[in-house]
Amino acid sequence: MTVLPHLAARLFGVPLAIHRPKLDIILSVLGARIGLADLAAPVGYTPAARAPTPVNGKVAVIPIHGTLVRRTSGIEAESGLASYSGIAAQLDAALASPEVAAILLDVDSPGGESGGVFDLADRIRAAAQVKPVWAVANDMAFSAAYALASAATRVFVARTGGVGSIGVIAMHVDQSVKDAKDGVRYTAVFAGERKNDLNPHEPISDEAHAVLKAEVHRVYDLFVVTVARHRGLDADAVRATEAGLFFGPDAVAAGLADAVGGFDDALTQLTQSLSPLPTLVAPASQAGLLRNHQMESSMNERSDPAALDRPLADPAGSSPQPSAATTLSVADAIEIAQTCTLAGRADLIAGFLETNTAPATVRSRLLAAQAEASPEIVSRIAPDAARPAASNPLIDAAKQLAAQSTKKEF
Repeated sequence: MTVLPHLAARLFGVPLAIHRPKLDIILSVLGARIGLADLAAPVGYTPAARAPTPVNGKVAVIPIHGTLVRRTSGIEAESGLASYSGIAAQLDAALASPEVAAILLDVDSPGGESGGVFDLADRIRAAAQVKPVWAVANDMAFSAAYALASAATRVFVARTGGVGSIGVIAMHVDQSVKDAKDGVRYTAVFAGERKNDLNPHEPISDEAHAVLKAEVHRVYDLFVVTVARHRGLDADAVRATEAGLFFGPDAVAAGLADAVGGFDDALTQLTQSLSPLPTLVAPASQAGLLRNHQMESSMNERSDPAALDRPLADPAGSSPQPSAATTLSVADAIEIAQTCTLAGRADLIAGFLETNTAPATVRSRLLAAQAEASPEIVSRIAPDAARPAASNPLIDAAKQLAAQSTKKEF
């Protein structure tokens, strides 16, 4: 199995999101050797099994190391490549694992192929809505690697580390002079005006150059919009970086990172953010956990706690039924979890989410049931009810159930 032609096809004549010095190194090694037998994979070579995602406590660490490509031929470890498909597989595994509470992207990459990077960045951003996803530039997060890191909700950069290189480059190799010296002449027979564009055995035409340049700018626009959206920056501010590199505090000042710190700093802070907060005892209205004023008022009254332990009766004889046309959003799931928790009926959260019961219906059922049980109503707030939604285990569970429900709908 010869692997270099596979790499060459992904290096030349296509837009790349890679730090230019790294591209020069790759070209200096690869350019003169494309197709030589001594660089073929050994006979009987079999790809090494992918190592499982390492987990430190409840944090899954996903390494993003080396040059990035859409996919490889099982040669990541041997070639210094990392594939978007492999990173995505580790991301999915971390999301699915009940033992993983958060994800840390350990980034040390100059970037690489543009194809597939923005899709993976979108997946990382979506994953951050389910579990916390942080990233650390340890030491490089350049170009395509930064596109991935920017999708995390918090980005660290080591003191000696850098981020940026938000730009796109494409190369065309003209080896016609070498062909002439070797006494070789290539003749292409083709149909379709653009079919022979970027032929490495002849100089690039003006038309082909214009087409390639237009594609480079199109991908660059995607890159700028992606970073601007993820980092909350203006697109013009991202363009103003002019694909420059930003190190340490300068990266934070430019808005491309959130804090200066290495891998251990990021891991420690992420782990600490998952720890339970001190018990907070406060009225629900002060905690700001309910949007519905009627629910707040009702929950602050006192009654017999035993009444809350009885099963809920459906108001007006109705009962929630699963609906294929209704899918709860994460915000709805959080509201349901908070409402049930304040009512002292956290045991009902899963049932409401599985049946896609609307938050308004949940409130009316709780109020009706408690009104029938007693003219007075008790407010029982769990010790962790006032935690931020991102670290409340009940809310986390609600998010996961809502996500599972959404998957079932499709």
